[in-house]
Formats: sequence, structure tokens, C-alpha cells
Amino acid sequence: MSPYTLTLRSRTNARPAVTRGGSRLAADPPSLRFAPASPWQRLLGWFLAPSPLDSASALNQLDRVRADFHHQIADLTVVPDAGELVARVERARTLREFWHLRAEVFRIVAVQHSQTEAERRLDELNRHFPTRSPRSAFTPL
Repeated sequence: MSPYTLTLRSRTNARPAVTRGGSRLAADPPSLRFAPASPWQRLLGWFLAPSPLDSASALNQLDRVRADFHHQIADLTVVPDAGELVARVERARTLREFWHLRAEVFRIVAVQHSQTEAERRLDELNRHFPTRSPRSAFTPL
């Protein structure tokens, strides 16, 4: 397989960031950023991918994500689970763990403030994660 074919396939598999209902975007977990077309591409991607623990940029990214999560939950004091959420944000070590914490942030912000405020804060957090267009009804799973 030529490098041109590999590039062409990766472009055809790319999912554009299409808005749905205004400015909302669907967010994928970090492991779904690139869906290789063949097992050879997965193997090549695995060999060429930087180690998440060795990369200084990955650690800087996690620090930025952690700081952004802390910023979004800094004023949460009324809900009893807020202290546990702060501890979970501190313990999170991967972008995928932060992706799963989004639901808890949404729940606690919605309880203390409102659903609209929770959606606004979740939109702020979603910028750290890849986006995808909504799945069409005509596209097979």
C-alpha cells in the first residue's frame, strides 16, 4: 500500500465537525479520533504513536484539561458530591478519564445552577475532545 493510498484513506475516514442545532457538537472519547481502515494501519499507528507518559506535550495537555475542569467546578459548594468530583479530577491521569468525568460535571452543575449553565460549561470542556458529526440514519453501524 502506497503512502498516497494511506493518506487518501485517512482523509475519507475523517469525520467533519458539523454543528447540530446551533453550536453543539457531539464529542467522541479520545480513542476514537482516528478509525484506521485496516489492521495494518492500526499496527502502524500503534508503532508511530508517542507514549502518553513520555510526551511532555501530553502532560501539558492533561494539566490544561485539569485546570479547565477545576475552573468549571470552582463555584460548586452546595451539592455534597462536589468535593468527591474535585478529588476525581485530581486523580484523573488520562484524557479518557476526563471524558468520563464530563457527565458528573454536568449533573452537579445542573443541580446547583441550571441545565442551561451545565450545557454551557460542558461546551467549554468539550473543546478538549475530538468532535464528530451526528450519525445519519442511512449510515450503517
